[in-house]
Amino acid sequence: MAFCLSGFRSFPKLWKNKPYFGLDPGHSSIYFFSPGYCAIRNQQRWFSLKTMSLQNTKAMDLIANTRFLKKGDKDHKKQVSSDSSYLFAAGAAKKRSLLTNLQSKDHALLKERSSIQLPTKPLNSEEWDRLKEDFEGKANFEDWISSQMTQCHASIDVAKSLLAWVAAKNNGIVSYNLLVKYLYLCVVHKQTSEVIDVYEIMKSRYKRLESSGYGLLIRGLIHSDRWREALLLLEDMKKVMIPSKKNYSDCIQGALLHQDVDTAWNLHQELLGHNIIPMMETLKAFFDFGKGIKDDHYSNKLLDILLYLRNNQLYPGESFVHSIKTWFESMPGKQWKGQFTTIQESGQCLGCGKTLESIHLSPEEYEYLKGKIMKDVIDGGDQYRKTTPRELKRFQKFVNSCPPFDIVIDGLNVGKMYTKARDSQVLLNVVSQLAKQNLQLLVLGRKHMLTHHARWRKDEMEMIQKQASCFFADNSSEDDPFLLYATLNSGNHCKFITNDLMRDHKACLPDVKTQHLFFKWQQGHQLAIMNRFPGSKITFQRILRYDTVVQTTGDSWHIPYDEDLVERYSYEVPTKWLCLQRKT
Repeated sequence: MAFCLSGFRSFPKLWKNKPYFGLDPGHSSIYFFSPGYCAIRNQQRWFSLKTMSLQNTKAMDLIANTRFLKKGDKDHKKQVSSDSSYLFAAGAAKKRSLLTNLQSKDHALLKERSSIQLPTKPLNSEEWDRLKEDFEGKANFEDWISSQMTQCHASIDVAKSLLAWVAAKNNGIVSYNLLVKYLYLCVVHKQTSEVIDVYEIMKSRYKRLESSGYGLLIRGLIHSDRWREALLLLEDMKKVMIPSKKNYSDCIQGALLHQDVDTAWNLHQELLGHNIIPMMETLKAFFDFGKGIKDDHYSNKLLDILLYLRNNQLYPGESFVHSIKTWFESMPGKQWKGQFTTIQESGQCLGCGKTLESIHLSPEEYEYLKGKIMKDVIDGGDQYRKTTPRELKRFQKFVNSCPPFDIVIDGLNVGKMYTKARDSQVLLNVVSQLAKQNLQLLVLGRKHMLTHHARWRKDEMEMIQKQASCFFADNSSEDDPFLLYATLNSGNHCKFITNDLMRDHKACLPDVKTQHLFFKWQQGHQLAIMNRFPGSKITFQRILRYDTVVQTTGDSWHIPYDEDLVERYSYEVPTKWLCLQRKT
C-alpha cells in the first residue's frame, strides 16, 4: 500500500521529528515494534485465610535435618535471599542455567550485515543515492534503512530526508510501511504536532487501519489536547477486534493525564471484563494519580487493585511498588509507614515481626486439589494416553496396599542427576541415605531399569528394592502421573523428590484456581536435590513455609515484588517484600 505525497495539504509540514510501534494494513513487516499486544486471560487466585499448623512428621524432620546451611551459620532465622537455595526463588533458574552452561556461548540470530553507517544528519538526494549504491544487503534498501532508524531512534529530520528522497524517486509516492515507521519515530520522540499531521493524513486516506497503526496513533494522541480522539480510535478497533491491553493502557493513562478519572476507571473495568490482565504500568498510573488525594472511593478502588494482584498471583516491579509505598504514606490522616524487607525462613517479616500466611493448603483446599488432579491429570490428561487404564489400576492397587509414604522418588529423574555417574549408583545413594531416617519411601521407575545395563546394575537395583517400596511402570508409560497420585494419596505430609518443575502438569489443569493451588502445593511438597557431586551427603533445596502473594491484615500489607535486575521465570516467586504498617 502506498500514498502520493503531492496530494496532501501540508507536504512541507509533514517532515519534521521520533518512533513508535505500528504496522500498515497490508504489511506485517514491522510487527516487532509492538511492545506487548499479547492478551492474557484473567487469572483468579483462590485462597484460604486459615492459618495451618505445620505437619510434625518424619518427612518434615528430614527437611530440617538436611536443610542446606553455609559452614558456620548458626542462625536458624536466616533470611530468604534470591540465591539458588530455593527452587522457586526469583533468579534461581537463571543462576542454575549459568552454572550448568559455563562453557557455552550465546548464539545470537544471524542478522543481515552491512557496512553502512546510519546518517546522523539529513541527506540530500545525491547522498541517499550514494548510500544506496553502497548497500550490500539483499533486502529492500528503503525498508532496511528505515527499520534501522526505528531501532536506533534516529533523528526525525534524518527520517524526513529519507521520505523526501523516496517520494522524489517515486513520483511523490511513499509506502504505508515507511509512513508508519516515521510515525513510530514521532511518537517515541513525543513530537505531538507531527503525530497529529500523520494522523490527519491517515484519517483522510484510510477508512480503517490495522491494530498497530491504531496503537501508534493512540499513544501519540494521548499527550495532546485532542486526546479524546484516541478514545474514538479505540472504539474503531472494537468494531473488528478486542483492543490489546497496551491500547487500553495508553487510553487510561491519557484519561488520568487529563484528569478524567471516571473514564480511566471505566476503561479499566472494561479491560477486566475481557479477561485481560492489565499492564503493571496501567495499575501504577492509578496509584501515581491517587497520591495525596483524600477520596475514600478512589482509595478503595486502589485497595481492590492490590487484592486483584493477590487473587491472580501477580507481582509489581520495583517502580510500581515504590508508587504503592508513596501512595500509602501520602494518605491524609492515615499514618502508614512502608519499608522494603525480606522474610525469614520461619515466615516472619523482618520489618514488622508478623508471620505471613502458611504455604500449606487447608484440608478443604487439599481435598479439592486432590480431586482435580485425579480427574484432569491422572484420569483425563491427554498427554498421559501412554499410560493405559489397566496399568494405572495396577498402580492404584499397589499404592493402596502400602502404608502412606513419607517421600515419593522419581527414580529416573534422580538417577540421571549426574552425567558422569552410574544411574543406579546415584539412585541407590539417595535411597540409602533417606532409609536411614526411618522413612516410608516409594521409588517410581520403568521396567528397563531392572534389566542389567552399564547404567543400571542389577545388584544395585536389588539393594534399592530392599530399602524402599518400588513400582516399575511399562517403558512406554508416563511415570509422572504415578508420582502425583502416590504423593497426594499418602496425605498432606508426603513430599516428592524430582528436579522436574511440573509445568506441563500445571498447564493441563482446567482453571486458574486449580493451577494456583497446584503451584502452592508443589512449593510446599517438592524436594529438589542440590548436591553437585555424586556420593556426597544429600542436601535439599529448602521449602518455603509461607505463601508468596499479596497479604493484608487490615492494618498491614505485605507485597512481594520483582527486583529490576533479577530475571524471574513464570514458575519462580520474588524474594523481596514491601512491608506496610499503619500506626495506631
